[in-house]
Amino acid sequence: MAISMADVKALNESTGAGLLACKNALAEANGDTKEAAKILKEKGLAAVAKRSERATSEGRIFVRKLEDKIVLIEVTCETDFVAKNADFIATGEKLLDVTLEKGYTNVEQEHKDILMELATKIRENMTVAKVSVVAIPQGAVAASYVHSDFKTASAVVIKGSTDEAVKTFAYDCCMHLAAFTPAYLKASDVPQSYIDEQTEIFKAQMDQDEKMATKPENVKAGILQGKVKKHLSEICFVDQMFVKDDKVTVAKKIEEVGKRVGANLEFGEIVLDVLGKE
Repeated sequence: MAISMADVKALNESTGAGLLACKNALAEANGDTKEAAKILKEKGLAAVAKRSERATSEGRIFVRKLEDKIVLIEVTCETDFVAKNADFIATGEKLLDVTLEKGYTNVEQEHKDILMELATKIRENMTVAKVSVVAIPQGAVAASYVHSDFKTASAVVIKGSTDEAVKTFAYDCCMHLAAFTPAYLKASDVPQSYIDEQTEIFKAQMDQDEKMATKPENVKAGILQGKVKKHLSEICFVDQMFVKDDKVTVAKKIEEVGKRVGANLEFGEIVLDVLGKE
C-alpha cells in the first residue's frame, strides 16, 4: 500500500527514528502506525543489544540539591556528541525526578528502563552508572558543584552551623574536591596495603640513588617516612592544601571557619564523582 509522507513524518516525530526507517517500518506494518512504532522499537533494542559491549567512556553527571538531600546520577554513553544531546540531558533530569519521587538510593530497574527508551531511539550504548544520595541533617549545611564539562561533581556536608560563611566554605570544598580529586578523606581511611605498596616503591627509588646509599640507616628511615607522609597529604582531602588558601590544609581551614562563626565544625558526608571512575 502507498505510504503517505504525513504518516512518515508523524512516526518520525513520535519515535525519533529516521524518515527512511519510518517509511520502511510503515511499509512492513502495512500502514499500521502502532505496529510500525513497535517494529522500530524492536529494531532499536536489537541495535542497542549489538552495541552493549561498546565502551561508554563519555556521559554526564546530573545533580540536584534540595533542602534535605543532594542527588547525583552518573549516566554514561559512547560519544560526547550524545552526552550534549538535548534528549540525553532531558532524560538525566527525568532520572533525577524519579529518584527523588521514589526515594531511590541506588541504581534501580526503573532507571534502566527510562534510559533504555532513549538508547533505543539514539541506538547508542548507555548506562546509569551510579546513583548517590547525600542526606543533609538538621543544623547542617551542604553544597554541590558540577564542573563545566559535567564529568566531575561533588557534594559536601558540614555539621555544626548554618552560618553563611559555612555555606560558602562548603561550596569552596566542593570546588576543591573537583580540582584536586583526592582519593581518600583522611589518612586513616587509606588501606594499609596501599601504604605498604607505596613504601616499597619509595624505598626502591631510594636504593637506586647513589647519594642516598651514603646516609645512615636511621636517616634513610626518616626520609622514607617523610616521603610516605607527604604522599598521603597529597591524596587525602583534609590534609591537602586548601584550594582558596594554599598556606593551610583543609583541616586547618575548617577550624579557622569554625572559630570565625563560633562553632565546632565537622565534615559530614562527602561525595566526589568523576565520570567512569570507581
